[in-house]
Amino acid sequence: MTALCCVMSANASLTTPQETSDSLQSNFLKRQVDQNMSVGRAIRSIAGHYPQEVVSIVDVALDTYPESYEEIIYAAISAQPTSTEEIVQLALEKKVGSCASIVKLAIEAEPSYANFVVKAAAKSTPDDLDEIVRIAVLTQPDSADSIVQSLSQDYPSKLVEILSTALNAVPFVGEYVVDALLAVFPNQTEQVISTAIESAHSNQEQVLKILASAQHAGLAQDKVRSLAAQSGISEEQLTAALK
Repeated sequence: MTALCCVMSANASLTTPQETSDSLQSNFLKRQVDQNMSVGRAIRSIAGHYPQEVVSIVDVALDTYPESYEEIIYAAISAQPTSTEEIVQLALEKKVGSCASIVKLAIEAEPSYANFVVKAAAKSTPDDLDEIVRIAVLTQPDSADSIVQSLSQDYPSKLVEILSTALNAVPFVGEYVVDALLAVFPNQTEQVISTAIESAHSNQEQVLKILASAQHAGLAQDKVRSLAAQSGISEEQLTAALK
């Protein structure tokens, strides 16, 4: 902070000791925006030189240019992904956009940090958990298993809702999500499998993959066969899938 404040003070020609850090940062940011012709490019430039200050700069930027929140968030996260969680929390606290839009934007900026995005969003706006899950897995379906696993560990009482929401949004990842959940909730195998099958909407291919995961997880054979029968799966289909 000291180094950046010194640079900001010099760049903004401010010498009065009463100037606050926010004022210094605001003046510095405005100069950078003028020089770069874009708040997004200014954020990237600052993050490149002062990565440790990116969150405080985003704080000022969202207050100064709230209408450009999408550009600010995308630029900051793509330039400094390790600050993703703090940036998302900051944006949600400031209510610069909807929770869904911020989650989608943050994941698009750095897909590999999807878990950090959903954790921050769920912590800041727990009432939006279902929407957070839905938007996250739609935006980054390849990370659906880790997203569901991570949030279910943080909110175990919401496991069924999280799983159901995810699989209703992206049913084709069912087996991977189930495997991820069974790895951390081995004592809730039947509940996880039943919810996953219900969310598969009679897609027999997905149901068979989920049942195979159930067998691998150690669910009793008679229970696997019972769930298969309830889903309209024949004995022959089940036997072939479980080989």
